[in-house]
Amino acid sequence: SSPLPSLAVTLPTDSSHSGSIRKGCDPFAQTQRSKLQHRRARINQQINKEMRMRAGAENLFRATTNNKVKETVALELSFVNSNLQLLKEELEELNSNMEVYQTDSDAISVPMIPLGLKETKEVDFTVPIQNFHILNVHYKLTSSYYRRHIKLLYVVCQAMRTPSRSQAGLELLMEYYNQLYYLDQRFFSSHRNLGVHFHWYDSLTGVPSSQRALAFEKGSVLFNIGALHTQIGARQDRAATAGIDKAVDAFQRAAGAFNYLKENFSNAPSLDMSALSLSMLVRLMVAQVQECVFERITITTRDTKFTSQLQLAQEAAQVSDVYSLVHQTMTQPLMKDYVPFSWASMVQVKSEHFRALSHYYAAAALCDHTVSFDGEECDKESDKAFLKFYVNIASGQTLSQILQDPEKRRKLGKAHLRRAVMRHEEAMRVHSLCKILRKMDILQDVLCQTHKRSLEKYLELDREDDFDETAEAPEIQAHTQQKPDITPPSFTTVQVSDIFQRLGPLSVFCSRAHWGPPRVIRLQKREGGMGLTLRGDSPVLVAGVVPGGCAEEAGLREGDYIVAVDGQDCKWAKHGEVVLMLTSSSDREVEISVVTLHSHDTQ
Repeated sequence: SSPLPSLAVTLPTDSSHSGSIRKGCDPFAQTQRSKLQHRRARINQQINKEMRMRAGAENLFRATTNNKVKETVALELSFVNSNLQLLKEELEELNSNMEVYQTDSDAISVPMIPLGLKETKEVDFTVPIQNFHILNVHYKLTSSYYRRHIKLLYVVCQAMRTPSRSQAGLELLMEYYNQLYYLDQRFFSSHRNLGVHFHWYDSLTGVPSSQRALAFEKGSVLFNIGALHTQIGARQDRAATAGIDKAVDAFQRAAGAFNYLKENFSNAPSLDMSALSLSMLVRLMVAQVQECVFERITITTRDTKFTSQLQLAQEAAQVSDVYSLVHQTMTQPLMKDYVPFSWASMVQVKSEHFRALSHYYAAAALCDHTVSFDGEECDKESDKAFLKFYVNIASGQTLSQILQDPEKRRKLGKAHLRRAVMRHEEAMRVHSLCKILRKMDILQDVLCQTHKRSLEKYLELDREDDFDETAEAPEIQAHTQQKPDITPPSFTTVQVSDIFQRLGPLSVFCSRAHWGPPRVIRLQKREGGMGLTLRGDSPVLVAGVVPGGCAEEAGLREGDYIVAVDGQDCKWAKHGEVVLMLTSSSDREVEISVVTLHSHDTQ
């Protein structure tokens, strides 16, 4: 018989699978970040306990008709609700602890907002895989044969709960996420319930959620990939462009993870994974990228040209606008009581702070940098930049007249500085209303220094004979040289091998396939051949059986898959390899193990 040509997908062989080499952090390591995460985990468990007590008390209150019991239960409920409120306040304070995640550099820069990781209870797939006899019943194999693989899966599950704040930690989470794809294909199906409950705590409130759907586990891991990117972005030293570029990359990847989660995972049981919350997080990450872009331009802009200062002013206005949009999202009805007050305050502070900076740089362009009108090209460049600088300009004067009149430039610059000082003061006022922000010395230093700089410049320009203080500085047109990207997660960057790939290629040996028990066929070799035609690779299919031939007599049927020859597994073997195994045996008889595929569910 002649082999038929086939297209095969090359997959890793079982011998190449060495298991996971990535590990989580030491859960007992006493770093500031690990202490914070341990406290979060403890509070999450306490909230879970109090909520169970509250649910029980509420059920008893509804069920009983005894007034005395009702009074006792009502009193107990008030205590439980008080405890829950205190725990949630404590958790909010931990979630607002941004300084732990910031860089250790001495450089003064505005802190970024990172996310803490979602906490999870220990999940163990080994019990359902062994106790529910998936390997025994569905795959017709003994679970003891795969004990090492089941243990390896448990190790990966444990490690992903404590990822390090580094590229290795991201790869660990991505490895587990990719491994869940294989688990889904191997063991989960629409008509089989494994009995595995996935428990995760809300990232901000600590409220527990539980689902049997593997999608909840995958979505929560993806959320933590985004959260870990925010922590990596926040820890970068943004005093140099290299650190800024790393921060930009991290926040863009965080935005991509949250955006992917929003678009691909629906009906999440926890509020942190709702569409509204994820939209807010995407906007927050985009705003932090825009802030980094502004910081890079302030570092790389060495010259003090008129147009360069205008560009800085427009970049600062852009940062202010995107933070203002984030603040609007955070103060929506469903988000207002959910987002930590310190987050909303920080975003509002940044919106005011960068608006103040935009007016400061506008004043610097007008008052510190004279425009030379000797060169025609310089004249055109400045004029063109200034024409696009304002949203609108008051009637009665042209921009070119302002540029050529030093006094008009001074007065307009002074008007910008007046608005800058007012915005600085508003930023400091909002900052003073939040207890957690008041504890952040770096933020306070930045706000005070920039306010002092604008005020001193305003006093330099102030004159005793200035009586027309009513003139308002026009609104600056926000503009950026680099719009943030939302970088979607790349799941192929971390290559993983299916832990259970010894079960065979997923195209056949998956949870959606239904086949009969393995049959052992003993073929007697004859001079005329074995009487069968083979097709395909991994696994090889019996495409035809010659009527009256030895294969038909032995019980081989068309459509059988060959899984072993003389006891040697060949689920992953190529067509030619199986033919060689069948023909190279010196014995007159060859033993073949086959399975018959009865149905294959569509998904």
